[in-house]
Amino acid sequence: MPVKIKIEHLTKIFGKRVKTALAMVEQGDSKNEILRKTGASVGVYDANFEVNEGEIFVIMGLSGSGKSTLLRLLNRLIEPTSGKIFIDGEDVATLNKEDLLKVRRKTMSMVFQNFGLFPHRTILENTEYGLEVQNVPKEERRKRAEKALDNANLLDFKNQYPNQLSGGMQQRVGLERALANDPEILLMDEAFSALDPLIRREMQDELLELQAKFQKTIICISHDLNEAVRIGDRIAIMKDGKIMQIGTGEEIRTNPANDYVKTFVEDVDRAKVITAENIMIPALTTNIDIDGPSVSLKKMNTEEVSSLIAVDKKRQFYGVITSEAAVQAKQANKSLREVLMTDVGQVGKETLVSDILPIIYDSPTPVAVVDDEGFLKGILIRGRVLEALADVDDEEVNND
Repeated sequence: MPVKIKIEHLTKIFGKRVKTALAMVEQGDSKNEILRKTGASVGVYDANFEVNEGEIFVIMGLSGSGKSTLLRLLNRLIEPTSGKIFIDGEDVATLNKEDLLKVRRKTMSMVFQNFGLFPHRTILENTEYGLEVQNVPKEERRKRAEKALDNANLLDFKNQYPNQLSGGMQQRVGLERALANDPEILLMDEAFSALDPLIRREMQDELLELQAKFQKTIICISHDLNEAVRIGDRIAIMKDGKIMQIGTGEEIRTNPANDYVKTFVEDVDRAKVITAENIMIPALTTNIDIDGPSVSLKKMNTEEVSSLIAVDKKRQFYGVITSEAAVQAKQANKSLREVLMTDVGQVGKETLVSDILPIIYDSPTPVAVVDDEGFLKGILIRGRVLEALADVDDEEVNND
């Protein structure tokens, strides 16, 4: 995917003694110590990262880590002290007020935590607002706003006012108002944090559905790691204005960059992070185009197993051959295809452990891991899945 946003050495220091504060940051002084000695506060320091087109990029951190400051630097609601903010190759940090306004109105939209709806405007009028300030003709903006509301099943509420809707519905209106502008980039500042857990999950689902349909570039702030893992393609974790690590949920959970990141992510639900590809093992196979029952039985005896995964010459997955089936085929002079067990669990490489558990729980055979074309990549066994959930090292398992 092409790079949509590129950040280079982006820094924001609040206060007057900027040079002194920067020098202290460079020598490793803490954010609190810098504030105490200079009166300056480190918002963001030397941030460098890229966001790909169509990606959901989540920024996380504790209170005061700089995550909201970083988000607001991207559209210059907060002016940077130094650094560059490239959008499609153009440095937004150098734009004049007029050009910056165009970017804010047409390229970026923002969704806030507190919904940001005007109480005196109807739901339709709220949704139209971004188009109104762009001087879009009334008929066109109404049509676009109604289409946005219809996408979220909110069109029936278009003549109601915000206080007549639930918090979840208000946030959906806020999201659709942002999308009505048809922005290329969507900035979301803890947009779901004020919602009840059940409503929050529904909003996460809605965001993922909208993303599948419209493929926007989305940058979210979140304090909920499970939410970040669920919706984000990649996650950035911040501390004291600095980015500690950027990676997928699985990369950060399994290979934390430092002790801070390790502590930060230790409570995440592993079942929602680890994928089949991460825990699969090589499969013992039999080629049903070449091997006969006798060859399969010999392989099982040599490997001391009671079944083999059935594939063809190209490693296309077909099912499982059990020892009982191979014996039956040998006695009845049948081919392996005639005794093949096809009712076998299979998952994709990116399937989460949380989705694997119900498949493998009662499965009498290993579960096959296949790619999009159905070619075998490996297998999952119940013990390996449980080991991943328990976060037990292979060495510890072998020593038991």
